[in-house]
Amino acid sequence: MESSKGKILVIEDERSMREVLKILLEEEEYEVITASDGLEGIEQVRSNPFDLIITDIKMPGADGFEVLRQVKNFSPDTVVIMVTAFGTTESAIEAMKIGAYDYVNKPFKIDEIRLIVKKALEKKRLREELSLLREKFQSSYRLENIIGKSLRMQELFKLIPKVANSSSTVLITGESGTGKELVAAALHNLSPRKDKSFVTINCATFPEGLLESEMFGHVKGAFTGAYQSKAGLFEIANGGTIFLDEIGEMPTSLQSKLLRVLENGTFRRVGGTSDLTVDVRVISATNRNISEAVSTGQFREDLYYRLNVVPVVIPPLRERKEDIPLLIEHFLAKYSKNAIRVSPDAMNLMINNHWKGNVRELENAIERMVLLCDRDILMPEDLPADIIRTRDETACLPELDSGEVDLEKILEKIEKGYLLKALEKTRGVKTDAAKILGLSFRSFRHRLHKYGISRQ
Repeated sequence: MESSKGKILVIEDERSMREVLKILLEEEEYEVITASDGLEGIEQVRSNPFDLIITDIKMPGADGFEVLRQVKNFSPDTVVIMVTAFGTTESAIEAMKIGAYDYVNKPFKIDEIRLIVKKALEKKRLREELSLLREKFQSSYRLENIIGKSLRMQELFKLIPKVANSSSTVLITGESGTGKELVAAALHNLSPRKDKSFVTINCATFPEGLLESEMFGHVKGAFTGAYQSKAGLFEIANGGTIFLDEIGEMPTSLQSKLLRVLENGTFRRVGGTSDLTVDVRVISATNRNISEAVSTGQFREDLYYRLNVVPVVIPPLRERKEDIPLLIEHFLAKYSKNAIRVSPDAMNLMINNHWKGNVRELENAIERMVLLCDRDILMPEDLPADIIRTRDETACLPELDSGEVDLEKILEKIEKGYLLKALEKTRGVKTDAAKILGLSFRSFRHRLHKYGISRQ
């Protein structure tokens, strides 16, 4: 009979056991095919797709281990459950090594085999769903490891290939953790320079003198410790792309030297006397407001305009919440060897979390949860403490669905409620009630008058 619950092959040389399993599984609305020995079972596997196979181990012709090997060769996604009346620890270990899902000793309980089959098929379906999600990421919602289906991310996906084909400078702006380096790498990998070097440097991690040496190199004896000449990253990136992360932190003394490279492609090593020429595309990024730094004199205006020929803005995660489920599934697949899913409550909490650290914070949270969770489903209690705390702090608040909220009235209602509770607890003794609320008696009496509370 046809059924959407799954197609199962039972391979068993004992007729009575074969028929029992067939009846049992058909009662659960599975489609069941049977085979009386290992060779017949292998032929069935070669000619028909099965979701799950239950096979005895000791059979004439071909034993269960040979069946298992053939199944993993012809249909690696098919789940195999081994059953035997002559079970040993060694045979169980061998079966699991070859790829069996489970190993069951005869005689087994009906409920036991029913539950094992149900869980095995659920796990198989979950793996298939995750596989489809990964394919969906690759085809529709990702570009060079950047994931998203929101309108702003789709606009970014359209922009990147256009910008990649030019040699214009690009300034990527966005909060920390939004994926600025991923965008820079995508611009390089989709460009005509993709076969050349992609060099990155974080301008905030080096002191001024060392940053200049890292970028432009130095000659022997240029400073204490310069025992030999060294090529800078601009030389190494010649013909390719250099990514200057945290460009807003670059010292003003270096900004003029970077401007010179952008204008004519030339620079000098620290301590050098001759110019070097390079052909390098510059992509920079910052989480600062560079225009404000220009207005305060912390960043050169002419350099800003040179860097910002093509601006690329990456939205924070809280402004593209529809991307969060996709990112969660991606990180689950990255960090979990098993098929782990997220409960609706936990998913809702993560979607509505602020994520100050953006995608980086979300990835770290998923990695930590996968590591610590011993179930195949992530629950709210598995979430990081700060997410749970935010949930607890807002659980009793009214929803902000539409319209304006009169915060003053809400606070007055809360204050009046605590005044009444304190009086009730102290049976109307105002001095004691004031102490409970941490108020002076004068302040307490003023509040009673404010809300028209007149208890003796």
